[in-house]
Amino acid sequence: MTRKDIRIINTLGIHARPAGMIANTSARFACDIKIIKDKMEVNAKSIMGIMTLAAGKGSVITIVANGVDEVQALAAVVDLFTRKFDED
Repeated sequence: MTRKDIRIINTLGIHARPAGMIANTSARFACDIKIIKDKMEVNAKSIMGIMTLAAGKGSVITIVANGVDEVQALAAVVDLFTRKFDED
C-alpha cells in the first residue's frame, strides 16, 4: 500500500472537472485507489464519490493506492493535484 497526504492548491478545489480528471486517471490503473478527507473514504475511480468530499482549496486529503501498479497510480494522481488540474 502506498499513500500520500496532499493539500489542494487550485483555486476552485475539487469540482466536476477535476473530479473527472481524477476518476479518468485512476481508471487507467488496476490497483484500488481511495481518497480520504475528514475520515470519509471514496473510490478515486468514481466521479460522484469524489464530488461528495466537497474538498475546497486548502483541504488536505490522503490518497491511498493498493495493488500491482500502486506506485505509478499514486504518482499520476498526485501529478494532477500538483499541476492544479491545469486550471491556474
